Amino acid sequence: MAGDIMASPPHILGVGGSLRVGSTSRTALATVLEGVTAAGARCRLIWVRDLDLPLYNADRSVPPEAQQFADTVYECDAMIWSTPTYHGSVSGSFKNALDWLILLAERDPPYLTNKPVGLVATAGGVHGLQAINSMDFIARALRGGSVPLVQPVAQARQSFDPEGRLVDQVAGDQLRALVQEVVRAARQFRAEGTCDYADDRQFAPGARYSRAPA
Repeated sequence: MAGDIMASPPHILGVGGSLRVGSTSRTALATVLEGVTAAGARCRLIWVRDLDLPLYNADRSVPPEAQQFADTVYECDAMIWSTPTYHGSVSGSFKNALDWLILLAERDPPYLTNKPVGLVATAGGVHGLQAINSMDFIARALRGGSVPLVQPVAQARQSFDPEGRLVDQVAGDQLRALVQEVVRAARQFRAEGTCDYADDRQFAPGARYSRAPA
């Protein structure tokens, strides 16, 4: 059984977008996932607009669509998150979807343990990293680990047409490169139970570090 799990392609789950029909963050997410097959993995894209989740409320009964979403997240090996930048942070619809992952609190292991997360953000201005930073905090709170390679797409109007289609080849190539690193980290978690980006590896004696060429 363990050998079958190791041999099977990693399952990468992409979650994001906005409620807007021509969502640039959804297009960015789809572009990232275009590289999944070449990386030897399989994928699924979940657009928050299609989830149609109610606002998270701990006092209400759990809607079936929220439970199904949480179960799908738990079953994947790694994730790609993509959000528009709204007032320096992630969109409300995206954050609400992540709030429903409280349903994974009692699992063993809980939440996103051992799941690498790739981060993508689109922004109308030049500060896409604000949303990236917000997602990094959220991933850590959910016990996931964001990979160091992130892809903010600033000044999105220059990279996407009015219908949300990507027209910037350079941005497209950068987005597709992200999934390679996410798949690599997912495979390392499978093989070693950790990866180079885990907290117990980053500052451990003898840890491996990637260095830029001099």
